[in-house]
Amino acid sequence: MKKNIFCVCGLLAAAIPGRTVSAADASADGKQATPDRPNVIFILADDLGFGDLSCYGSRHIKTPNIDKLAETGTRFTQSYAGSGISSPSRCSLITGKNTGNTTIRDNMCTAGGLTGYKITAKGDTSIVRRANILPSDTTIATVLKTAGYKTCLVNKWHLDGYDPKASPIYRGFDEFHGWLISTVESNSPYYYPYYRFENDSLIHIDANEHDRHVRHNTDISTDDAIDFIKRNKNNPFFLYLAYDAPHEPYVIDNTSWYDDETWDMNDKRYASLVTHMDAAIGRLLNTLDNLDLRRNTLVIFASDNGAAIQAPLDLFNCNAGFRGRKTQLYEGGIRVPFIVNQPDMVPVQTLDNIIYFPDVMPTLAALTGSESALPHGCNGTNILPLFYGEKEYSDGKPVNTDNRLLYWEFPGKQRAARKGDWKCVTIKKNAPLELYNLKEDPGESNNLAGEFPELVKEFDREMRAARTPSPNWPLPDD
Repeated sequence: MKKNIFCVCGLLAAAIPGRTVSAADASADGKQATPDRPNVIFILADDLGFGDLSCYGSRHIKTPNIDKLAETGTRFTQSYAGSGISSPSRCSLITGKNTGNTTIRDNMCTAGGLTGYKITAKGDTSIVRRANILPSDTTIATVLKTAGYKTCLVNKWHLDGYDPKASPIYRGFDEFHGWLISTVESNSPYYYPYYRFENDSLIHIDANEHDRHVRHNTDISTDDAIDFIKRNKNNPFFLYLAYDAPHEPYVIDNTSWYDDETWDMNDKRYASLVTHMDAAIGRLLNTLDNLDLRRNTLVIFASDNGAAIQAPLDLFNCNAGFRGRKTQLYEGGIRVPFIVNQPDMVPVQTLDNIIYFPDVMPTLAALTGSESALPHGCNGTNILPLFYGEKEYSDGKPVNTDNRLLYWEFPGKQRAARKGDWKCVTIKKNAPLELYNLKEDPGESNNLAGEFPELVKEFDREMRAARTPSPNWPLPDD
């Protein structure tokens, strides 16, 4: 069994019994991964709803490869993203902090940051302000590199704002193959790109020149990921594969999986983006099998937030009946699929433990023996025992993730917290907090704030204590 820690706000507890990773092993480059100290591949979909996978109840979209990961591994039913929108959710994932403490708390900031141009859905160009991840932010890649892991990000970073020196290779990653905010927002189509970064160099995808649709970005990204795996098969590695699918605009020429359906083309393309991504994941998993790396690799699959308003929410039940969608802190905006798989190591199970993105950093640190590199102020909990069928830490304490406070915010606009069965949320500026019992009312339809005012007051107190001021989103009471 792996060396494990318990990390909440920077506090560490003792390791659980079993095989531990020595300091020498943890820092030895070139030492191949093993089942006990595996490679890590974290696959992140973009705007994929909780109900968009067959293994999470979809009756329309075909996802056989992701379904197999769930059927042969561990599937979480109460997993939460870091936010209801891309940049803050990914910042929470990569730094182990909730959005009350992350550097990036919304896609756009109200102060500080850098200005740049964004093309709107109508084709207009607007000037916006974005924050970027800072050199002082410790990332998962930084932590795992201390354990001798080769680190790579493929495709979507979305934490650079408009600062080219905030790209992944300046934030702990050995390699970066993908796009930065400035390239996609002003220069390049989303799914058939002409511009793409190779580390610090902007290159061209010649096949897609003049807006030709030859190489889809899902295929380009998968090719980059497979190339990284092949080159590092003899080293322990961390691969963060962040697909664009199925983020709008829904652009894919191959809709053959659904050509016989009576849906409109927007619906067919949405479903095809998901199924095409699933096929690409199957190709990646086959590579691991062919290189005899599958048992030595922990694969995690998740989505960065719920499905967007542009998605076929009603037709496909994208958000599984949960209230809300992307950009909102109701369940439909932040509850996401989360699947963990490692053959012969991760048991077949479905867990309803409450987990969220800040848990990923301390968990992977425990897995790789890099706990000493964890930053202070971590908001996550080590949930590694849950991955491997354990229920206790070394001191006999149960792995209890349900009685802590989970916190989210869009500064000055929305905030939410969950503790046990209870959730407090408001999605309107200056609106009163709403209170829901998610065990009895997962659809957040029965607001109990009037019946339990003292509980709402306690939530409000804890939520205010869970955040720190931000120079990029200054609030009057900061």
